[in-house]
Amino acid sequence: MARKITLFLLIAVVLGFAFISYVTVLRTDYRVTATFVNVSMVLLLFFLLVLIVRYFVLVFLSFLHQQNRLHVPDRVLDYFQTHDKAHFPTVSIIVPCFNEGVVIERSLTSLLQLHYPALEIIVVDDGSLDDTAARARRLAGRQGNHTVRVLQQPNGGKAVALNNGIGHAQGELIMAVDADSRLDPASLLYAVPHFEDPTVGAVAGNVKIVNRRNLITKLQALEYIEGLNMVRRSQGYLRAVNVIPGPLGVFRRSVLEQVGGYDNDTFAEDCDVTIKILAQRWKIEYEPYAITWTEAPETVNAFFRQRYRWTRGILQSLRKHAAQLFGGSGRLNTFVLWYMGFEALLWPIMNIFAQIYFLYVVFVFDMSVFVVFWWGQLTILDIVVAMFCIGMEREDMRLTPYSILYRLYFVVMTDVCKVIATIEEFLQVRMDWGKLERAGRL
Repeated sequence: MARKITLFLLIAVVLGFAFISYVTVLRTDYRVTATFVNVSMVLLLFFLLVLIVRYFVLVFLSFLHQQNRLHVPDRVLDYFQTHDKAHFPTVSIIVPCFNEGVVIERSLTSLLQLHYPALEIIVVDDGSLDDTAARARRLAGRQGNHTVRVLQQPNGGKAVALNNGIGHAQGELIMAVDADSRLDPASLLYAVPHFEDPTVGAVAGNVKIVNRRNLITKLQALEYIEGLNMVRRSQGYLRAVNVIPGPLGVFRRSVLEQVGGYDNDTFAEDCDVTIKILAQRWKIEYEPYAITWTEAPETVNAFFRQRYRWTRGILQSLRKHAAQLFGGSGRLNTFVLWYMGFEALLWPIMNIFAQIYFLYVVFVFDMSVFVVFWWGQLTILDIVVAMFCIGMEREDMRLTPYSILYRLYFVVMTDVCKVIATIEEFLQVRMDWGKLERAGRL
C-alpha cells in the first residue's frame, strides 16, 4: 500500500508540473518582451524538465535496487550458515587518522564489535599532533578473535596513510573507514557476500549522520538520505557507483594493487580511486545494509570548508582522468563519470543562474507568481522524494519537514559553495585540506 501511495504522489507531481507550466507560460498575462527573459524562461523550463526527469530516474532505479535487497538479511544469514568460517574471506580494516583523539576509541570499539569471524584492524596515525596514537594503543593487541595494530608515520596525507596500512595488511579484502566513523555491527556481513561475484571490485557503504543537533546537521542528514544515498542506490542497481565513501568502502586487495592504490594528488582520494577502479571496468556495488555513522559539520563555516574540498577534489579527479570521459571505461562507467561532472559542475551553475534570474524577473517584471509556482512544485517534489527515501532507509520521518527548507536554503547554500570552488579550481587557487574539528558525537 505504501508503495502505491508513493507512486500515486509521484504521478500527481508530474501532472501538477504539466498544469502549472500551462498556467504560467501559455496562459500568462504578463507582457515580457526582453529577449533575455524569454530565452531564460525557456532554458529554465528545460532545466526544470531535466530536474523532474532526473528525480524520476533516480527514484525508479533506487526503487529497483531496494526491491533487489528486500530479502538480503535472509540471504546473508544463509551465506554465513552454509560457509565454513575458516574459509571466509580474510578482511583487513584500515583506519587512517590525523588528530582524531576525540573519536578514535569509540570508532575502534565499533570495529571490534563487528560480526565477523576474525578481523585485522590497522590504525595508521598520520603524524597527529594530539593523543590519537596513545588512545588507539589502549585497544592494541588481541581483542577476542580480532587484532588491532597501530602504525605511526610522518604527516603525509590520508592517501599515504591508507597505502601504508594496505602495505601492512594481510587480508584478501580491504575495508577503508574514516576514524570518525561508527559502524553497525552487521555491516561487514552484508558487504562481503557481494565479492562472490568475481566481477565486483568494491562495495560502497551507507553513510548516515549521527550528530543531528541543529538545522545544518539535520539538513545534512536529509541530504545523505535523499541526495547522496538515493544516487548511490540508483548507481548500485547499475553496479557502477561513482564515489566509494571514505567512511565505509570494501575493496578486493587485488583490485587496489591493480590500480596502484590511493593517489595523493587530489583532495578527493576516495573519488579518485573509484574512478581508477571503474576505468578497469570493475563493477562497484552499493550495500544499504552496511551502515556507518559519521559526524557532520555543525556550523555553516565548517560545512563550507568540507564541501569546498569535496568539489575541488572531484573536479581534480575528473580532470586527472579526463581520458576516461571519452571511452575506455565501458559505456555505463563512462556515463556515470559524465554524470559526476554534471552534478559537480553544470548543475550548481544552473541553480545559481535560476536564483539570479528569479530576483531579476520579480523586481523588473513583477513576475512573483511565476516564482511562487516554480518553488511550489519543486518543494512538493522534494517532500515526496524525501518521504520515499526516508521510507526506504527506515529513517526518522521527522526529517521530512526539513525538505521544505532543503530547496530554499540548503541546496542554494551548497551550490554557492560548489560554484566558488569550481571557479577557484579553474584559477588554480592554492588550498589546504581543511581539517574538520570533531565534537566527539559518536
